[in-house]
Amino acid sequence: MSPSPHPGSGAPHATSTAPLSEKADTEHNEQAGSSVDSFRPIVTPHAREKYNPKDENAAEIDHIEDVTPLPEWWMSKFLPGYSPKRMLKFKNPRSYYWAINLLAGLAILFYGYDQGVMSQVNLNENYLKLMGIYPTTGNPRNLAALGGIVSVYYGGSLIGALVGGEIADRSGRITAIILGVMTSIVGAIFQTSAMNITWMCCARVVTGLGVGAIDAVIPVWSSEVSSHQARGSFLAIEFFLNIGGLALAYWIEIFTSFSSNQVMAWRTPIALQIVFLITILILIPFFPESPRYLAKVGRVDEARTVLAATRSGDVEGELHAIVRSVMHDRQNAKDNRYISMIFAKTKTQRELRWRVVLSVWLQIMQELVGIGVITVYAIDLIQGAGFSQSESKLLAGFNDISYMFCVLFAVFTLDRFGRRSTMVWGAVGMAIFLLAGGILDKYAQAAGPNQRAFGGAVVAMTFLYTGTFGATWLVTPWLYPTELFPTYVRAKGGAWSVVGWSIGNGIITMITPFLFQAIGYGVLLLLFGLNIFVIPFIIFMYPETSGRPLEQIDDFFSNSTSWNVFTASRQIRDQGFADHRWTRKYQGGFEHEFVQPETQDEEKDINRKEGFARRMKRNASNAGLL
Repeated sequence: MSPSPHPGSGAPHATSTAPLSEKADTEHNEQAGSSVDSFRPIVTPHAREKYNPKDENAAEIDHIEDVTPLPEWWMSKFLPGYSPKRMLKFKNPRSYYWAINLLAGLAILFYGYDQGVMSQVNLNENYLKLMGIYPTTGNPRNLAALGGIVSVYYGGSLIGALVGGEIADRSGRITAIILGVMTSIVGAIFQTSAMNITWMCCARVVTGLGVGAIDAVIPVWSSEVSSHQARGSFLAIEFFLNIGGLALAYWIEIFTSFSSNQVMAWRTPIALQIVFLITILILIPFFPESPRYLAKVGRVDEARTVLAATRSGDVEGELHAIVRSVMHDRQNAKDNRYISMIFAKTKTQRELRWRVVLSVWLQIMQELVGIGVITVYAIDLIQGAGFSQSESKLLAGFNDISYMFCVLFAVFTLDRFGRRSTMVWGAVGMAIFLLAGGILDKYAQAAGPNQRAFGGAVVAMTFLYTGTFGATWLVTPWLYPTELFPTYVRAKGGAWSVVGWSIGNGIITMITPFLFQAIGYGVLLLLFGLNIFVIPFIIFMYPETSGRPLEQIDDFFSNSTSWNVFTASRQIRDQGFADHRWTRKYQGGFEHEFVQPETQDEEKDINRKEGFARRMKRNASNAGLL
């Protein structure tokens, strides 16, 4: 990172172009105390001469093949999983990159399709009568049942995420994905054949179990296989396909609604989920396991093979970083339990609880900003603005297509501008569009000569809102948890993220039908307030992870105690580390750069010389907002 203010600690520093000498490195380590491990330079072929050979961990890292294999979980022998003999071979890593990306994208596409498929099923008269909940308008009991059928799915996904995370840590990411897909196939079959509300609710829970496991593990697997400089764009492409699945489900249902057979009009879209799932089930056994999982269980040679297949150039530096992280993580293996991650007793467990809260709360905030309300109930929103049901269906369908293409902006911006600024400015933009949409919707719901014009403006604000969400908030809450957690609990960290997603979605989908009937245009104004509400949390609670190797994320949590990211950065600075500014995107590589920092007096002198506007710009840049 760039030079940063930090108090004189007496620790020698060098410029970024001149490595620390062995003596300086030793002095620095002595003054860093217990935090040495997390900031020790990583041994690479080009940096071996400056690494302290007397350090006991150095010897371990020099012989990474000697990592002791972990005992196999007793159930692993009965479960399908990864085999290096089956792994596909490509001529160059870039081809492998795209193959992994597309497979993960197909899984995420299924998730989008599954999430969107109920939006028009809920309007099918045959379906509503079969479920015993017709009509819904003006009937609180039927309205609650309609929301319940949708939201019970998220109860299943919550449990499925926790189970999937456990399996992913014990038997591997590939095994957890396979089991999640198989469970989803069973759930999709039962949904397609449902004959009453109890049957449908049970089928929705089973599907949720499978989807929860898939959603918890796929982002973790793809981020661990991808390069540290491309994790954001990697996941953004996958979520482009996710919204593609949402739009596909929507348009298939529009076309099937024209059929005279209204039974097949709702059963066919649900059944088509099975096509995606079977494709994933056939392909996933031929793809590589996470190199970080392989190193964790002692299969270092296999980890090297996967890295060589998915990276360009020498992979030993990254492999050493992974193994060093694994060796550190093994000391905390007892903390790899869900209950320890919540009811913390030790410092390490408190650090994990901190990460869990950040992950769960970020997913809940993603739902609070309103995307579930706008996408799932878009037809109701547009109808309320003065359009007919057929017009509302078409406009909502085009909104999904616009939403999908706006996700492509995240491919180019998420890694370039960082996670924090993307979410903050995204929330600002969405708040503006929701405020304007709410005010316009008030007039669009009143009959008059300008009703149609006001309604069109509401639709425009809806398009702009969903497009902004797709470009900023869709990907980040899924990417962030895959970066926060150390290897030994990363799958469980992904599971906690899905728990937050399930809680947020379950509550929103349950109460939204009542909100639209109770407060009308006030729904958009409520969402405006919630977008403003989340901004301070992003600015003050969430460290910037963009550009950092996953093995460096521990540095933030191990060397700070404050939940305020600015205070935490100062705590890291006060320990003598120049690389301390966790509010900005990291520009370094695998090794931490030790640069000559500014002193506090120098920083104050700079502030006195700068004008107000320049100082505000610099502070915004330091906060990661510019």
